[in-house]
Order: sequence, then structure tokens, then C-alpha cells
Amino acid sequence: MGKNSLIEHKGVVTEISDNSVYVELTVMSACASCHAKSICGLDSTHKTIEISNPQGVWQIGENVNVIMRESLGTKALVLGYILPFFVLIISLMIFILSGLNEGLSGILSLGMLFPYYLALYLGKNKIKRDFKFNLEKI
Repeated sequence: MGKNSLIEHKGVVTEISDNSVYVELTVMSACASCHAKSICGLDSTHKTIEISNPQGVWQIGENVNVIMRESLGTKALVLGYILPFFVLIISLMIFILSGLNEGLSGILSLGMLFPYYLALYLGKNKIKRDFKFNLEKI
């Protein structure tokens, strides 16, 4: 896949505020076989997302395409699953090699995920700026 590959989902504008447009996405039947459906979070039948500072004029009830770069899906996978896995494994090895018993090492390793996910939560505004969705009229 090219670096600029795009992921598109059809949706309907449900709400408009000063700087945001809210779009209810409709899951396509192709999502059922998509290997990334759990990453993008569209494995339910409907999902509403906020699109900040969209270009253009939008109306409630308007059919739109929500477009995202495919590379952002990979970034979400890394932040949400791969990095925490490495935090867990590396901390487990460190605790075991430091002489702690396996049970305590496992509990402490799981506890190391709390600061990781707390850091993600505290940095959510920066992360949100990176994950840009665009709208396109159908």
C-alpha cells in the first residue's frame, strides 16, 4: 500500500457546532472481513465521530465520506497495542531478573500499564491533533 492510501467511510452529519461537525458512520458490509476493523472501532453498526475544523459548509442530514490516511490506523495500532505489549514484556523481564518472584513480577508489570495509558490519556489532545479526519460531500 502506498504511503498516501486512504480509508473512507460513508456517514451522515448529525450535529454541527462552532468548530466541529459530528458524523454518524455507517458500517459497510466490507468491514466484517476487514482485518483492521477493531483498530478503527467501526465493528459496531453505528459510530459517531467528531471532525474538528472541517473545510466547507455542512448541513445536518447531509451524506458525506469521512476520509483518513491509512497510516493513522497503523499509528493507532502501535500506540494502543504494540507499545503497551513491549512495556509489559520488558518490565516483566526486568522484575524477574531483579530477583522478584514471578507472581509479583506479573502484577507489577500489569501495573506498569497504568502509567502508560495515563500518559496516553493526558496526551490525548496532542494525539487528537495528529488524527485528522476530512469530510467530502457525496
